Parts: sequence; structure tokens; C-alpha cells
Amino acid sequence: MNDMTHQGFTLEPTGALSVEEVRWVRHWNEHLFSFAITRPPSFRFRSGEFVMIGLPTETRPLLRAYSIASASYADELEFLSIKVPDGPLTSRLCRIEAGQQIYLGRKPTGTLVADALNPGSRLFLLSTGTGLAPFVSLVRDPDIYDRFGQIILVHSVRRVADLAWREALESQLAGDPLVQDQALLQFHYHPTVTREPFRSTGRIGTLIDSGALFEGVSGPARLDPATDRIMLCGSMDMIREFAARLDGMGFAEGSNAKPGDYVIERAFVD
Repeated sequence: MNDMTHQGFTLEPTGALSVEEVRWVRHWNEHLFSFAITRPPSFRFRSGEFVMIGLPTETRPLLRAYSIASASYADELEFLSIKVPDGPLTSRLCRIEAGQQIYLGRKPTGTLVADALNPGSRLFLLSTGTGLAPFVSLVRDPDIYDRFGQIILVHSVRRVADLAWREALESQLAGDPLVQDQALLQFHYHPTVTREPFRSTGRIGTLIDSGALFEGVSGPARLDPATDRIMLCGSMDMIREFAARLDGMGFAEGSNAKPGDYVIERAFVD
């Protein structure tokens, strides 16, 4: 790859970071965008993991943790990000263009992986905002459909325009050569909007309490620690609320070292 500069800085690989090229950028609206970068041949990750990405500064690379949204077998790495005007990284990252370079950490990690969960029959992926990203990777992984009979992806946002990947998810991943047949039978997508009219409105907790979240889903209209497994990713308030709720219902938090009934992701961007 030819040396390129980003805002006056030349990027050089280090022992912990590789230098990758931006393939494309998509701006969903004025404060949400996604982008893809080249994938090193040696880069391996489990669906649901995150990795450090960043840009150079005068002293050291500025890095943040971003969940990988692309499928584990894809030849590029895709990410979803908000635009924060005064964010140290996102205020610059939102201006990247195809052909520019970016830092990529060499070691992905995270707890939003199937191995951190006990076996179950229903998998609920509960997300707010950009917390959707790791679940976009998971629902494109054939292994998840072998592990769970039903996969229910819930995405709560403020505005309809914030429903990234809505078209692909509403189609139940039609056209995906590896999972489209299984997704047609097992995948449920439930978007909900809190500040605009939409077919589903209200926060995730409200939808669970009313039973609306379970419409079209086989099984009881409630969460059951005997059969249900849950992944949480999104705002800190949502994480705290649901972790406390699930603990009170008898769900046990899992980790890579000890699988459980639910898992959360503790890494956030600025």
C-alpha cells in the first residue's frame, strides 16, 4: 500500500496497529455514518467482537473501541459511528473519505460472542443507537442459527433515519448467500423509534413489559432464563437498566471465561 497522509500526518504501522485503507463511507444522516476498511489477510475475529481503530495525532495515535459490523468471513471490515462535533476522534473520523488511511488494532476482543452464552432456544439482541453494529455481524454468521432456534434483533433509536441497515434487516437478510435461508425462518427484526411516529414506538423495556416485543416470536411473551439468552449493546443507561432487570429475574451474566445467560459490551466510542 502506498504511503498516504491524513490531515498532514503520515501513518506508519506499529507492533499493535496496522495501517488500512478506507474502502467507502456512507452517511446515513447528519449524525450517523458507517465505513469500511481493508482487512489484513491475518486478521481474524469472532462475530460480535470489537477492535481499536483510530487516526494519528502529533504525539500518538488516537484510538477508540469500535464493534465490527461486517461478517466474520467478509474481505473488508465495516464499522458504524456517530458524529460528535467535539469528540476527539469522531469529529475527525466523520470526515474520512475513500482512499485515506486509518489505524486498525491487531487484536479484536469482546464479550458479545456466542461462546460467552449458555445454550438456549431464543437469542435476544437488544441494542440502542450504534450498539446495533456487533449484532449486524452476528446475524450474518451461520453459526448463530445453528446455536439458537430464533434470533430476535431489537434496535431502539430516536428517529426513523437512525435505523441503519434497516432495508437489509427488514428483508430478513435476503440475498445473503450464507444465511438467507435460515434467516427467513429464524430471524426477527424489531426496530422501535422513541421520538417520531413509527409502526413501533417506545423504549425496549416498555415493549417487553407490554408483550409487544414478542409478537410473531414463538414461545412465551416474557423473558425466561431457562431458555432465553440475551446480548446488550448501547447506551450506558440501557446497559445498567437491563443488567439490573435481568439479574433480578434470575439471569446470570456471562463472559469468555464463564458462559452465562446474558452478556454486555463495555466498550464505547466518544
